[in-house]
Amino acid sequence: MKRLLLLFGFLVFFFPMTVYAEDLIPNATSGLLMEASTGKIIFEKEKNKEVPVASMTKMVAQIIILESIEAGKIKWDDVIEVSKNASEMGGSQIYLEAGEKMSVKDLFKGISMASANDATVQMAEVIGGSEKGFVKLMNQKVKELGLKNTHFENCTGLDQDGHYSSAYDMGMIARELLSHEEILNFSSVYEDYLRQNTEKKFWLVNTNKLVF
Repeated sequence: MKRLLLLFGFLVFFFPMTVYAEDLIPNATSGLLMEASTGKIIFEKEKNKEVPVASMTKMVAQIIILESIEAGKIKWDDVIEVSKNASEMGGSQIYLEAGEKMSVKDLFKGISMASANDATVQMAEVIGGSEKGFVKLMNQKVKELGLKNTHFENCTGLDQDGHYSSAYDMGMIARELLSHEEILNFSSVYEDYLRQNTEKKFWLVNTNKLVF
């Protein structure tokens, strides 16, 4: 298998091919391949089309959390008491319980590796005072980035009217997130644990299968 991959790489390098987005993502509504350091678009398909973006929404939440840490507003080792509201979030989660205490670092780990809705809402409440307050910060951030086809109604990406973005805007958001290099300490890890040394030890496996 490795030899086949090396051969493929050799052929692509020495015999460049014209590749169209429609060939690579025929069933996708839209898409974008962008070179991160320069922002150069390698290919695109309906890049400005407004579509639901699910948990990619959390990239903006991560940016705001990292900015808050860099500004000294919160610290990685701050211990947060989980609210009832956060504990009741469905979908992807790390099964937070109301009254449970967890560090900012572990909550961020849950967001980055497991796309945890409950951890995202909990951090939203810490930074924004409420999820609604945090979503205002998210929408302010995309305006600061000059993005025209994005608007959020929640911090998790759960489907909701008026909650959308585009492939281009998501690419620019990803570039901004990568400018905070500490994100790679979380997003590049394949597996880890929460609640270690307790009876409720929780195994985290990165939802990004490319990491493995």
